[in-house]
Amino acid sequence: MTSILTNVAAMAALQTLRGIDDKMETTQARVSSGLRVGGAADNAAYWSIATTMRSDNMALAAVSDALGLGAAKVDTAYAAMESAVNVVKEIKAKLVAASEEGVDKTKIQQEIKQLQDQLKSISEAASFSGENWLQVDLGANAATEITKSVVGSFVRDSDGNVSVKKVSYTLGTNTVLFDEGADPATGFGAGILDKSHNINGNGVTLTVNVDGTSQNYNIVKYTTEEVIGYGGTFDSGGEVAVGGSGAAAYVKVGDDTWVAAVDQSSVTQQEVAVVGDDAVTAWAVDLTQLATADMEASVAGFKIDRNTTPDQIAGLVSMIDKTLEAIISASADLGSIAMRINLQEEFVTALSDSIDSGIGRLVDADMNEESTRLKALQTQQQLAIQSLSIANTASENILTLFRQ
Repeated sequence: MTSILTNVAAMAALQTLRGIDDKMETTQARVSSGLRVGGAADNAAYWSIATTMRSDNMALAAVSDALGLGAAKVDTAYAAMESAVNVVKEIKAKLVAASEEGVDKTKIQQEIKQLQDQLKSISEAASFSGENWLQVDLGANAATEITKSVVGSFVRDSDGNVSVKKVSYTLGTNTVLFDEGADPATGFGAGILDKSHNINGNGVTLTVNVDGTSQNYNIVKYTTEEVIGYGGTFDSGGEVAVGGSGAAAYVKVGDDTWVAAVDQSSVTQQEVAVVGDDAVTAWAVDLTQLATADMEASVAGFKIDRNTTPDQIAGLVSMIDKTLEAIISASADLGSIAMRINLQEEFVTALSDSIDSGIGRLVDADMNEESTRLKALQTQQQLAIQSLSIANTASENILTLFRQ
């Protein structure tokens, strides 16, 4: 049936043209944006995943920045540690030179003082972004240690829970050079360079328990010959020499080394520490024979002069050598954490690239395919327009039926 009121052919052609126009609009949007999934309406699942992963990738970018900041802190501390190692080596060399007879020790002390000041300058300058890992207040934390951390990664598990992982470094008595909480009266602290050491210059070091607290003392020693010279006799264990009536008593604290003793029963526990027993009397160290002040030293605070004995210098050299080992160990720790941070930086960069690639596979448009589709749709559009034009002209042909 032919009708001049309803043109079915034109309606069909128009509907086809509208469908082609919709497809062209979608294709043009993909070509212009480069995205196959530009919004939730395109593909809700893919759009949701891509949006979440883009957010995580932004977090990884922040992690990368944090790793750079952490690497700078570690590199600063490591460079300062290396400088400190070289300075301590110089101090050790000066002390070895001071052990030579005839050397002016006061001149050497002037050089050592400059090197000690340099150690303090190195430690003070090892600061980045307001943080100094070589100079910390350990006064109240010497036993607990302080943990510094650098953001290392951003993790999302299968349940959608997120967490930030960190690379940690411990600041303590074996990693900090100077303790800002050092005793102002003595200068001794818990750091590697201001830690107190007993320098055994004219005696031996003895650990005694005074009122429940163990303390290190340098003792005025006596040899076996001196003890026997006083008329002392040994107990059955050979550890205590007891003199006659009114004579001095001694306890053994080392190979052929003795220290004056008193009868524990005659003094309070706060004044003595039991180190021997002759089966009759409990003998204790006579604390009046112990000295500490002039034998305590630290790498950053010791001094030598003309009266410094060879034994004392030998003790100082031993102290420097042990301290050097501690600094080298701390430097190795910093070097290892610097290596770990560098590896983590490389991993985060590779991970970020992988995430970008994964997002692209989900939502990016195939431009070759889209350009081909666009060309085909343009052709279909032209044909649809032509079909609509033919359908519209069909009703005009009815006029010929009424012409005479």
